[in-house]
Amino acid sequence: MTTVTRPRIADVAALVGLSTSTVSRALSNPEMVKPHTRERILQAVTRLGYVPDGAARALALGRARMIGAIVPTLDNAIFARAVQGLQGTLAGAGYQLLISAHEYNLVAEAEAARALLERAIDALVLVGAEHAHETWELVRASRIPLLITWTDTVSGPDQQAPLIGFDNRLIGRLAAQHFISLGHREFGMISGFTRHNDRARQRVEGFRDELAKAGMKLPEANVIEEPFGFDSGRAGLKHLMQLRPRPTAVFCGNDVLALGCLFEAQSMNIAVPRELSIVGCDNLPISSQVTPGLSTVLLPTYELGQRAATALLDWLTLDRVPTSETLPIELVVRGTSAPPPL
Repeated sequence: MTTVTRPRIADVAALVGLSTSTVSRALSNPEMVKPHTRERILQAVTRLGYVPDGAARALALGRARMIGAIVPTLDNAIFARAVQGLQGTLAGAGYQLLISAHEYNLVAEAEAARALLERAIDALVLVGAEHAHETWELVRASRIPLLITWTDTVSGPDQQAPLIGFDNRLIGRLAAQHFISLGHREFGMISGFTRHNDRARQRVEGFRDELAKAGMKLPEANVIEEPFGFDSGRAGLKHLMQLRPRPTAVFCGNDVLALGCLFEAQSMNIAVPRELSIVGCDNLPISSQVTPGLSTVLLPTYELGQRAATALLDWLTLDRVPTSETLPIELVVRGTSAPPPL
């Protein structure tokens, strides 16, 4: 059996008749090599199919030029948009993004963190404030920059980690304020599972606290926790419509749940917004295209990814620890919310 030998930097150097140090310098710091020489080296690299060894380059430069990110799931457009903003900005600066998802399982997240750290990444991005003790310990032992996203609060061993995210309690408060201003008094909520999900839990808390300020209650029976998905939004509304009195206003923890809720209301011949008002969270592109258009809390998720990438690049290149930042959010009123029926 013939063994295929991977081209080495020495092979490139031999082909162009230069030292390996000159070839290495041309690949790592091209501005330090004359254009004609650099062109000869690049032609040799192409001819031989030479690929620089990432581990060796990281050792030489003291940096792998790779960022790791762990998100709850990629089966949700809201995280995909943030990842796109993160990846695009990093790529523009010559960094690669290694992405992993844990599907809301903190043990799986710790395993993903270990795998990424073993790749000698330069920094790590995590979502939310809650993580397994093992994850915190792995990051601390690695001594790499850690950036927390999607939240403006963190509780854990690494409370000093910079944050770039949203005020998730405010999301719930904005929805409640909107419903109250329309005159609603009977409320329901369809949320993602709040265990191990501080963002979902804080949205419920913000919604409930704002109602309490107005002298109203959100009973435990009126909060339905479901997996994120259209079918879950449908199932949540079925539960809420069995309550007496029935809610006239339903806040959903994200737009996917809210759209499922809307679709089920239409299947049940419940007029939206005349009989039932619905507010979501995210402002997914589809939310403005359905009929009626979905009222929702806009989260600038693509910008979140961009800001996170910029903060990490400054941290790595300028040794400047980013300051925590809470991104602005706003309520977008469309056709799914109106005063309650008389």
